[in-house]
Amino acid sequence: MKPGYNTNGLAFHRWDDAIRLIAETGYTSVAITVDHYCLNPYAPDLPQQIVAMQELLTEFQLSSVIETGARFLLDPRVKHEPTLVSPSKEERSRRIDFLKHCVDLAAALDSDAVSFWAGQLKQDLPREEALQRLAAGCREVIDYAAAQNVKLAFEPEPGMVIETLSDFRELLTLVDHPCFGLTVDIGHLQCMGELPISQHLLPWRERIFNIHIEDMLKGVHDHLRFGEGEIDFTDVFAGLRQIDYQGGLHVELSRHSHMAPEVLRESWSFLESCLKSA
Repeated sequence: MKPGYNTNGLAFHRWDDAIRLIAETGYTSVAITVDHYCLNPYAPDLPQQIVAMQELLTEFQLSSVIETGARFLLDPRVKHEPTLVSPSKEERSRRIDFLKHCVDLAAALDSDAVSFWAGQLKQDLPREEALQRLAAGCREVIDYAAAQNVKLAFEPEPGMVIETLSDFRELLTLVDHPCFGLTVDIGHLQCMGELPISQHLLPWRERIFNIHIEDMLKGVHDHLRFGEGEIDFTDVFAGLRQIDYQGGLHVELSRHSHMAPEVLRESWSFLESCLKSA
């Protein structure tokens, strides 16, 4: 496994400083959240940013995943919008275009995967229609990613159309491809009651391309520092060993950016301890 950290947890740092801090702490992977200040696909200096990011990842021998969950990059007024299930075709196309740009970034950086989610359904629509809408968007992104040999890691997210691993299985009946796998957020499994976590990882061993990790309480979608929730991490790491997971294990604490250096260090110590004892 490659312990890592998400740049959304260093939102008040310059992105190059964030990468250096992550590497210097000891992490070997980075989840790069594309945002206004980091690899913004619509920024005029994007080519220069890509070169600088390539150089940093090479210097520190970091693997990477491209994350697409920026809060207000596509709409300054509504968080995470538009999505693959937004009401209008124009809105959905805007999200698809963004995801394609992220695939380009992943190809340029040789990233392990592009991580993305469904979005919230904000209109009265039968679930079957919502899933068809989502599947159509996924197919377009899958075709684009497959042509560049980029993996896609779909994340079930509490409150969205696909919340659980069971929901993801439902989506797979409509769209499937070898490059289409999972981002599993360990906290989300706890939140949604998919317990014991180790047993919910096992059926997906061939599909898990990316992992987010943090602490969490059952039924409460709040990303917590390790030790503040109720996750059985002995079970989690036993499960990860059981499936021989070797990808990125990315801490996701986006609401702790104001204390990033401290949380970076304590999270590293926790993960290091778990990996040694697993």
